[in-house]
Amino acid sequence: MKVTDRLRFWFGPATRGDIDTPVVHKHDDFETASEEELGHFVVESDDQGHHYGIRKEGA
Repeated sequence: MKVTDRLRFWFGPATRGDIDTPVVHKHDDFETASEEELGHFVVESDDQGHHYGIRKEGA
């Protein structure tokens, strides 16, 4: 018996929602604070395609 078969036996089949239903993003206090904090950074890429964040000047 495979691991996935065992899990299906104990937890039942995976439930799948409607793929046509749009994802609802909740704009709560945590998300607002995160966006504000991350707003002080700019994403840069080097010539090899690596991405990294740089703090904006004056932030």
